[in-house]
Amino acid sequence: MKLRKVTAASAAVLALSLAATACGSDDKKDDSGSSGGSKKITIGIKFDQPGIGQKTPQGYTGFDVDVATYVAEKLGYSEDQIEWKESKSADRETMLKRGDVDFIAASYSITPEREQLVDFAGPYLLAHQDVLIRADDNSIKAPTDLNSKKLCSVTGSTSAQNVKEKLAPKAQLQEYPTYSACLTGLQNEAIDALTTDDSILAGYAAQSQFKGKFKLAGLKMTNENYGIGVKKGSDLKDKINKALEEMVSDGSWQKVVDSNFGPANYKNEPAPKIGDIKS
Repeated sequence: MKLRKVTAASAAVLALSLAATACGSDDKKDDSGSSGGSKKITIGIKFDQPGIGQKTPQGYTGFDVDVATYVAEKLGYSEDQIEWKESKSADRETMLKRGDVDFIAASYSITPEREQLVDFAGPYLLAHQDVLIRADDNSIKAPTDLNSKKLCSVTGSTSAQNVKEKLAPKAQLQEYPTYSACLTGLQNEAIDALTTDDSILAGYAAQSQFKGKFKLAGLKMTNENYGIGVKKGSDLKDKINKALEEMVSDGSWQKVVDSNFGPANYKNEPAPKIGDIKS
């Protein structure tokens, strides 16, 4: 009988201990889920776009990386608390929905279709579809000048198709597997122009091995409003917007534009106002 009393008492102590442990676990989870409360923040970027988001042996570089790092610091995270995750274009909405990342800064254009699936802070850059041409080529001054020109973009891209269907129906569309392959073709005169967002083109042209070899035509064929994607309903949206406003007001935004795109003589638009989406 005495043995049964001791066992019951031990069980009661064990139950209280487990309850306390469970409460502690819940508290820790709640803290880690709030902005700046956890030991790390996970951010989606491109890994293969020089000047925008690129993974190198020395680390991560590019305009989006610099913007995301600034935002993360304003949210309470130091640079060494950032975990970078590759966000390919086709995976971005899924990654946000699943919670694989806290936010995405990856040349992510705000569109009505995407706004049905995720929320966007920003925009933080207004880019345009443009073409990259050889530095000594003065024959392309308007989209119609691309008629009969060999126009390159990556396989599956809508950029070149947009030009061919709407602006220059006689353009000779060439699809290469990568932008780097298009650049090689442009340099060797196998193609006449490469098309995608001007910010992406500037990033490639700014690479040291291409310095002075290419230029942007400045055609501004579309508006691309880059936003920072967050999960639908996330309270991070307002906090990121505040950080972006501070980045512009303290001069940091222009500084990272110049450092990432300057070598390509990129004529950037002024920093857009939060919520001002150019159609």
